[in-house]
Amino acid sequence: MKQEVRIQELEEELEAEEEESASRAVFKWFFRNIKFLLIPASRLKELTIREREYEKTVSKRSFLKRLKSTLTILGIILVLYVITLAIFGPWISPYTFSEARAVYGVHWSDPSPAHPLGTGNMGRDVYARMIYGARASLTMALPAIGMSLAFGILFGVIAGYVGGWLDTLIMRIFDVLLAFPALIFAIVMVSIFQESGLPILMVIIMAYGILGIPYYSRLIRGNVLQARELPYVQAARVSGAKNWRIMFRHILPNTIQPIIISVTLDIGGVILSFAGLAFLGYSDPTLIEWGRDISDARGYILIAPWASLWPGVMIVITVLGFMLVGDGLRDALDPRLKNL
Repeated sequence: MKQEVRIQELEEELEAEEEESASRAVFKWFFRNIKFLLIPASRLKELTIREREYEKTVSKRSFLKRLKSTLTILGIILVLYVITLAIFGPWISPYTFSEARAVYGVHWSDPSPAHPLGTGNMGRDVYARMIYGARASLTMALPAIGMSLAFGILFGVIAGYVGGWLDTLIMRIFDVLLAFPALIFAIVMVSIFQESGLPILMVIIMAYGILGIPYYSRLIRGNVLQARELPYVQAARVSGAKNWRIMFRHILPNTIQPIIISVTLDIGGVILSFAGLAFLGYSDPTLIEWGRDISDARGYILIAPWASLWPGVMIVITVLGFMLVGDGLRDALDPRLKNL
């Protein structure tokens, strides 16, 4: 009986000590962190260390905040400037499109109030042709990129998901296309189809659209090869989803990010390629193109440097703008690549 009483007393003493130690721990924590509890701007050292460790792997910045770098903002401004010229050119230009293509008596005249940037070949206003050239560049580049993107994604997703002999066949055909230099391929296509009556503009767009398909196809195929073995794809197969639904409803949205970045970067490259093609004389004569204006003025650089300077400046602005926006999108969509 005495032993049971003694055991009960010991248990009560232990409970009292535990309660006392718990109370003592609460008071110690309170006095140690009273600054954190009473002062809003204060921070706990332990929480600050844990927060910094977490920020090393996960970015707190939203997508728009990641785009607020100086170079990205500059690129957006340049792209908006070119798009504004392309859309509102007839309202901005002092001359109409027909007047910018007309033939006048005075050639290569100096800048004047009537012609702020001077005149070029056939007495055409350089400022007006600089504005209307923006519409031609975007009109040619965007359809070509769209064609490459549509067929490249289609063939790339199919090749990466199905695999086997179909993947090998598609990739080997695209390897052959990648072996052709883009400029030479476009010149050959223009020379072949020019006699058939097809517009030169359509032939050039088709040429660069076809050459862009292998690039986007290989890019998306690599991502699909990784994604097709992930758990969510396996779950879609088990649930009875068809292959087309898995490819374009489950896999494609999760692998499209590199394509978005690449498209923005490639628009500038395609515009530069079109300018080079026009410089060589392969262009649509009904359009106003910066490359052809530079080609017309290359023999008069000492007499009229403005005639080739301003179209060249517009090419630089357009290409640089899209390159900077593409680089900013890459950093925003994947901040881990920013320091590479």
